[in-house]
Amino acid sequence: MTYIDAAAAPLRKNGQIKLHGPEAFAGMRKAGQLVARCLDMLVPEVKPGVPTDRINQLVFEFGMDHGAYPATLMYRGYTKSTCTSINHVVCHGIPNDKPLREGDIVNIDVTLILDGWHGDSSRMYGVGEIPRRAERLIDVTFESMNRGIAVIKPGATTGDIGAAIEAFVEPQNMSVVRDFCGHGLGRLFHDEPNIVHVGRRGEGIVLRPGMLFTVEPMINLGRPHVKVLSDGWTAVTRDRSLSAQFEHTVGVTETGVEVFTYSPMGLDKPPLISSRA
Repeated sequence: MTYIDAAAAPLRKNGQIKLHGPEAFAGMRKAGQLVARCLDMLVPEVKPGVPTDRINQLVFEFGMDHGAYPATLMYRGYTKSTCTSINHVVCHGIPNDKPLREGDIVNIDVTLILDGWHGDSSRMYGVGEIPRRAERLIDVTFESMNRGIAVIKPGATTGDIGAAIEAFVEPQNMSVVRDFCGHGLGRLFHDEPNIVHVGRRGEGIVLRPGMLFTVEPMINLGRPHVKVLSDGWTAVTRDRSLSAQFEHTVGVTETGVEVFTYSPMGLDKPPLISSRA
């Protein structure tokens, strides 16, 4: 794997890791904060009886109202502006007209393109009162993401990120999904490098200032194995166990890491604020 100055790189995925400068970091801050505000806006909307298509429409309208475009809309044929992954759905759940139910947990994943930059984040929402096992899963998933982010600095490796996540999750009798990973982004939705959420310290790609990517562990209450349904998108746990995910977009700085997608209202962390009908 080689590195390239993003200003000189082609606007496509070419197997090289793009290193971005201050202008890119400024653009990513704006895009990341817009996504965080969008996810904040959804907190009172996620409640029993609300169909996920309603959430999808709200994300689309929010993006349009703020001069941004949902990156998932028509991406590789995907027809929605967000992903809504409920209970045993690991990721890429497709919004539909089925209402949310009391006790559900749902991950909402939003990517907005603002001035050409991609802000990408997801978080968990509880629908009314949720079971204790779901609360614990959400807590562990959130903490695992934070532990992965905490090791990011120049000279660290992608294996350090995965190792930090895996070492925390597995003693909790939970498992880390291997089939999906974080990814580079910026002016592209998906770019180098891949950020795998398991690994060994010191292995993988060396982190350098200017790298932009997501950290987005998916954690299962049961085994790590998943399958993709016939729609070609929806990934579910094979054993039907609950799954949770949190995601932030980050940039490697000269001294550590900057997180672009923190909630300005502090609503991106447990304990979740659940809404009722």
